[in-house]
Amino acid sequence: MTIDHICFAVKDIEEGISYWINVFGYRKMTEIIENSLQQVKVVFLCKNESIDVKLIMPLESNQSLVKFVNHGGGFHHICFKCSDINEQMKELAEKGLMVLVPPQPGEAFNNHNIAFLLAKYRLEIELIDTHEKAGVL
Repeated sequence: MTIDHICFAVKDIEEGISYWINVFGYRKMTEIIENSLQQVKVVFLCKNESIDVKLIMPLESNQSLVKFVNHGGGFHHICFKCSDINEQMKELAEKGLMVLVPPQPGEAFNNHNIAFLLAKYRLEIELIDTHEKAGVL
């Protein structure tokens, strides 16, 4: 597994994009994508020789994430890329991680499967097994 990106939850995705561009020198890598299954808007940001950053903004129906961003939002999860999402989930579950969301299509990844697990220290993990991102500029 290798780190693909880190994710931050924001109340206003346009403001979040502007902040990361102006403060940290990132640029938009993708258009804003609406992910209907996770009920979020998603955008990827990139910077030369740095890790990618994903910003998510909850849709109104995602009340748990709405509450999180209304209390300031912030770091949400770390995403690992692996060669086989199902095999990697099995291995991580055997090591004690709790499956939060089993593999399902991720619209931000051109409908390749994504999954979420919870690790020690309340660390939320996203797994992907693709390099594809939707809406690449």
